Amino acid sequence: MTDVRKTDDVVWSGTWVAERLGVELVEAGGAGGAGGAGGAGPVGTGAEEVAGPGPLKELLGLALRRNPKRAHLLVSNVLGKHVPQHPSVIWRSGYDLGVRVRDLLGPDEAARAVVLGYAETATGLGHSVADGLAHAPYLHSTRRPVPGVERAGGFEESHSHATSHLLLPEDPRLLAGDGALVLVDDEFSTGNTVLNTIRDLHESFPRERYVIVALVDMRAPEDRARLDAFARDLGARVDLIALASGTVRLPADVLAKGQALVAEHETAAVPAPAPAPDDGLAPVTRVDLGWPARVPDGGRHGFTAAHRARLDAALPDMAGRIAAALPQGARRVLVLGFEELMYAPLALGVALERRLGGGAGADGVGGGADGAGAGAEGAGVEVRYSTTTRSPVLAVDDPGYAIRTRLVFPAHDDPADGPGARYAYNVAGGGFDAIVAVVDSVADTDRLHAPDGLLAQLSAHTAQVLLAVVPSYVPAYAPDLADTDARTTPRTTERPSSVLPDPLRGPAFSSYAPDDVGWLLQDLSDVTLEAPTEEREEAIQSGGAHYAESLPVEYQPSPRYQELFRAALDTSAARIAQAVGTVTETVLAEHASRLGGTGRPVLVSLARAGTPVGVLMRRWAQLRRGLDLPHYAVSIVRGRGIDANALRWLADHHDPADVVFVDGWTGKGAITRELAAAIEEFEAAGGAHGFDPAVAVLADPGSCVRTYGTREDFLIPSACLNSTVSGLISRTVLRADLVGPNDFHGAKFYRDLADADVSGDFVAAVAARFDEVADTVDVQVKELLAADREPTWEGWAAVERISEEYGIHDVNLVKPGVGETTRVLLRRVPWKILARQGAGADLDHVRLLAEQRGVPVEEVAELPYTCVGLIHPKYTRGATGADGKAVTSA
Repeated sequence: MTDVRKTDDVVWSGTWVAERLGVELVEAGGAGGAGGAGGAGPVGTGAEEVAGPGPLKELLGLALRRNPKRAHLLVSNVLGKHVPQHPSVIWRSGYDLGVRVRDLLGPDEAARAVVLGYAETATGLGHSVADGLAHAPYLHSTRRPVPGVERAGGFEESHSHATSHLLLPEDPRLLAGDGALVLVDDEFSTGNTVLNTIRDLHESFPRERYVIVALVDMRAPEDRARLDAFARDLGARVDLIALASGTVRLPADVLAKGQALVAEHETAAVPAPAPAPDDGLAPVTRVDLGWPARVPDGGRHGFTAAHRARLDAALPDMAGRIAAALPQGARRVLVLGFEELMYAPLALGVALERRLGGGAGADGVGGGADGAGAGAEGAGVEVRYSTTTRSPVLAVDDPGYAIRTRLVFPAHDDPADGPGARYAYNVAGGGFDAIVAVVDSVADTDRLHAPDGLLAQLSAHTAQVLLAVVPSYVPAYAPDLADTDARTTPRTTERPSSVLPDPLRGPAFSSYAPDDVGWLLQDLSDVTLEAPTEEREEAIQSGGAHYAESLPVEYQPSPRYQELFRAALDTSAARIAQAVGTVTETVLAEHASRLGGTGRPVLVSLARAGTPVGVLMRRWAQLRRGLDLPHYAVSIVRGRGIDANALRWLADHHDPADVVFVDGWTGKGAITRELAAAIEEFEAAGGAHGFDPAVAVLADPGSCVRTYGTREDFLIPSACLNSTVSGLISRTVLRADLVGPNDFHGAKFYRDLADADVSGDFVAAVAARFDEVADTVDVQVKELLAADREPTWEGWAAVERISEEYGIHDVNLVKPGVGETTRVLLRRVPWKILARQGAGADLDHVRLLAEQRGVPVEEVAELPYTCVGLIHPKYTRGATGADGKAVTSA
């Protein structure tokens, strides 16, 4: 069998075509001309070209295509279409281009930009460019019509084998802004396609600036001159950014010679027969990704920064599920995407690469370790990435040719242009121990599983095939299209929020008084959800479960620990009362200023750490200001978002503009980001507008929010305990078999712990100090309202640094601050605790818990938090402490 890996480094993968057709790649002599402001400005040519110094022959090889319009194919080594490459290299190529666009536009203009990618080859590249721009929404053209989705435009690609491109944004306003439009393609050859797109879109959505982005700029001199004239005629500025630039020199008879070569070699080649079932094919195993709700499979209908944040948060879990399903001893793995579905499998590939330790230095999809996987078990496993394609290309088994092998299989997604052959290049002979085929649910058809289908073809060339299906996203207003195939994930119709149940209240649910808080949750008290801490940690880190699908066994404090809680409460009650008063008065002042004094704030705490704070804020407003503020508690889950049904209930009963979200404290700000992304997602899906995603917290040591009681990192006694200081309510649960699409998230009421409950004691102790801190609060609020309170996110930066310094490489396993460290010791499997040198009584309970669990406490100078808890980064059963010994005393 051909081994496509064994290519002599001195042989360029375009040599074969160059020698037989006389095709030449010629490097550009410089970085291109510099232009000015275009037709809209007083000077300049109307275009600016910024090409990078990348050598063409490192980026490109050559092949021959069966296409009467163009004989040769530029085969990119960093696109992820025809040549299996490290996912990190592919993603980084697009991301770095996006960073260059951001630098070119400047922060203000970059924040208003929209990115448009071209199907099928540049769909993933465009996504990665949007990642580099950080906040840009993304849309790619598509060749798959979706019934019920209105076209916002379309265009033809003259040289392609399949020409019709459709633009199908879910929100037609996506292209209507006045920010720069960034158009992304894999190569800029004649420029016809991109310039025709700009011309057509400019008629409907005029703007002042366009940026063209490509991996390579291969225009001929006459085509380069056209760009300047085009920009002047358009009256807009057009910039161009590419990794490398040059030209392709073609002989006059290249089309005829190319067609003759293709005919000669395809006639000589004998197509491989479809593998028979008894040929010893590798097994095909389905992997349930646990794809996050409300995240599209790609940019066909638009992909926002909120979608990106939710996907980044979910990637470690999904990569863990794939890693757990790989065969034992696998050393080389291919993640294979599907035609336009390029970014979702690429993101999975990057996360898997980081998890398995065989990457090429990726920082993770999304630009940070947050989306980069959960660990490094299986170090040294090589991960590659490519996708299937519609494009017919000649395969020649020669080291000097870019397409060494070809698999052919029937289309399996009911394409608009009818049935036909599809291809996977350089997969056969790749030496892959496992292949992870990633398709969307529309393409998970009988033809995919047929004897001559893609899965059977892959099975003949590897030891294991894993099938991962991403739910095909259909805009909310489109008809339900998911009843034609049993394997397609059905879309559900959400019931009106008017039939959602009323909030749960004490004493039937929680030990708080009925007026203290209404819980927008469902009662799961009769369901067994608890699992030992070590078992949960192993399942979470292996990707086998999400942390919100089960509950830790409730920690029962020892007498010594209860004494510490009481002492901490006595010591800090006044300090907490001052923070409660400060944050409450700040919320009242901001609300009055923003809404002109109309209405009253509606406190919505994020269960469960936010609930005691919300109860105290309500008490302050009642006792000090005579205001009776509504207070509810809702569920938010990292990686899954806020309870959308709870938001619908709130919108039905209150003005969303009055809602103020409340939490206990910030660590690195992950939940703050989660909430912002979830609110944007809720609105995009047709939910009520007007919710402010800002969070008010008691303590903001990570500098993640504008509204806070203090930014000191000190002991908040409610962090010391679990349900017994939070109304006897568990943390929230989100599991598909328990929480349906029309249900609130769930939680349990631990009635049997009533004897140990101190929820009321905690509130009473703090409220008793309100009067004595009132004057100090008045002064502090005036100072805060006059100060610059913009978040610096220094906590997030510190967590990233700690994650790398301690070799964890996953910010989700670093929990900063006293509150988060306490949670690590109570609920997770801790590895070690970092404590700031000289920290005093605020850490007495942390030291006790660490002693009980056999976890070392390491004193660190200049730690930005009082302490940081590190979750065990390579947990297996029994590795409770850093020495691997399980300590059971408590």
